[in-house]
Amino acid sequence: MMPEVSVKSAFEDFVQSEAFPCVGAKSALVRDAITLCEAREFDNPGSDLDIYRALARFGSDILDPEGPLVQSFVVVFNGPGEPMEEIAFERQMWNRIQSLHNLDVACGNAWDESTSHDPTSPHFSLSLGGQSYFVIGLHPGASRSARRFSRPALVFNSHEQFERLRADGRYDRMQKVIRERDRALDGEINPMVADFGLGAEAAQYSGRQVDRSWVCPFAKKDVA
Repeated sequence: MMPEVSVKSAFEDFVQSEAFPCVGAKSALVRDAITLCEAREFDNPGSDLDIYRALARFGSDILDPEGPLVQSFVVVFNGPGEPMEEIAFERQMWNRIQSLHNLDVACGNAWDESTSHDPTSPHFSLSLGGQSYFVIGLHPGASRSARRFSRPALVFNSHEQFERLRADGRYDRMQKVIRERDRALDGEINPMVADFGLGAEAAQYSGRQVDRSWVCPFAKKDVA
């Protein structure tokens, strides 16, 4: 596994680069509002419990959903270092997400009632530790420049923070800038990125372009 400083530095360089259009993440980086966690290979469940515990600490002790700053929790996986096909990345991404959800249920945590547990719903967000998150997948084989990081990674952004950004008008302004930068990078905005609260959120997680026949492999479990 790479030394922490190397992974941290690589991710910071990625966020600061022109190839990454999200101004919210750039602001979070400047304000030291990104929590980074390292994990084993992307297809290895051996780190799932550690990831879950670190994310739970982030949600309970670090995240301030009502604060003025965008805060993110980022998991960077040790491999594979070679690019994966987008479908393979998507499959492993949902394996990790399902495993985290299973651990959450085993810990007795019910789904956050502010969001839907139906992945076909535009109001779906992944609930972990009582907090709902929008997940962004990054990997070397991504077709979109904004998603093309040197290692597989998952970024967890607070659903409630996005709701607050939208309520006070900051989200629309931020989205406009991001889309202009995205268009400059790839010639068009990402067709999978719908307006917040519109379209199936789960279909946007991996960054792969899918059609309406796409079925999310996630299955919600109930607390015993």
